[in-house]
Amino acid sequence: MSLRFGVVGAAAALLPLSPALAQEAQSAPADTAALLQRLEETEQRLRVLERQLELDKEAAKAAAESAATVRASPTRFSIGTSDGANFIRLRGVLQADGRHFENDGSPATSNTWLLRRVRPILEGTLAGIYDFRFTPDFAGGKTVIQDAYITARFRPWAQVTVGKFKVPVGLERIQSATDIRFIERAFPTSLVPNRDLGVQLGGQLAEGAFSYNISYTNGVTDGGSTESNVNPDGESDAKGDVSARVFFQPFLNSDHFALRGLGFGIGGTYVDSTGSPTNTLLPSYRTPGQASFFSYRSNTSTTDNNATFADGKRLRYSPQFYYYYNNLGVLGEYAVVSQDVTRVNGATTRSDTLDHKAWQLQFTWLLTGEDESFRGVTPANNFNVGKPGRGAWELVARVHELRLDDATFEGGVDSFANPLTAARKAQAAGIGVNWYLNPNVRWSVNYEQTRFDGGAASGDRPDEKVFLTRVGLAF
Repeated sequence: MSLRFGVVGAAAALLPLSPALAQEAQSAPADTAALLQRLEETEQRLRVLERQLELDKEAAKAAAESAATVRASPTRFSIGTSDGANFIRLRGVLQADGRHFENDGSPATSNTWLLRRVRPILEGTLAGIYDFRFTPDFAGGKTVIQDAYITARFRPWAQVTVGKFKVPVGLERIQSATDIRFIERAFPTSLVPNRDLGVQLGGQLAEGAFSYNISYTNGVTDGGSTESNVNPDGESDAKGDVSARVFFQPFLNSDHFALRGLGFGIGGTYVDSTGSPTNTLLPSYRTPGQASFFSYRSNTSTTDNNATFADGKRLRYSPQFYYYYNNLGVLGEYAVVSQDVTRVNGATTRSDTLDHKAWQLQFTWLLTGEDESFRGVTPANNFNVGKPGRGAWELVARVHELRLDDATFEGGVDSFANPLTAARKAQAAGIGVNWYLNPNVRWSVNYEQTRFDGGAASGDRPDEKVFLTRVGLAF
């Protein structure tokens, strides 16, 4: 309407204002009608132009929203739409380790350099709701799919994940390999599941102060992943594991800053399944230096099918906590696996329920004053050669233990594990230093000593004394 008045006003300004001409105009109604018609046509054209401008703006906005945007930061690279609803992110983890054993009980070949993790990571979001991750690992001279899942975030408290993912039971297990403070995880992680295939429901309430997960998966042995099953990345016993975890951070959003870093919870799994001497569904356990110190009896050449195998219920549970305040941190967890087992050795059949237990207590201290957290460390000043900046320096220490049920070794030749080769208990203590050169590069050195009860023909297995080092890159 304002445009119409403007056009009429402009036309009126151009009309002669003398009384004589006005009288002449009154005597020429045909000319006036023609002028009004032209004004109407001009107004129509202006309306068309207005609409065309609106359409052009809408098209420009749609093009901007759908146009690809490239983002880069020190920790990730991504490409996606400008509204953030759709994007693909490229990340990666590379960890090169060194191991040197001081004890005589380890073979010389144990002293080695190796690629511990070589993981390109492709992740992203579609339609603002559906997250995905694909993570192959090329370390160890083989290819393993570590993660391959889709998560639908319907609500903060209702997120559904399908595929292969970490089963959230153990506290240190759910920490990223780039965030754990020691080069190798502690003994409680040996008793809880790693990655499995299945479906999971989880989420958060009270702005993250409470979180939960419930999953149904194929099932894995203690500390294992589903690619190690007899049927890799598939079902091995026709019965799946039910897992659950709850975790509380009651002061996460409070004004009590000294308590914001407190978190505690419990996780567990349950299954009732039966293995066989050729598919035992049972694990072996490793030291911090990744040497096997316990395994069940396996089939022998003199007697067929006399291995110990899972035969009934398996219950795992793991209470856990952490506390971080300023540059100090402490993490603790306890894990138990209660496993029904059977062994048939000739005419003798033995069955029992074995309870294996592990615990750890870990301390961290950032010497350079940055804040400690469960998710990792960000240096206040990056290290640069010839320039100011020293990165972040961190001291770490821990004690941990894994104790096998005494009934595991009873029965002489009919025992579930051979006491001459399998240790009854492993106790370890370790110290280390981490240097975070920048958010992407970290250098770590650990020293760990492990003592054993049993595990050798002469009594106790020799102590393991190992220096571990790692140069890690993550983005």
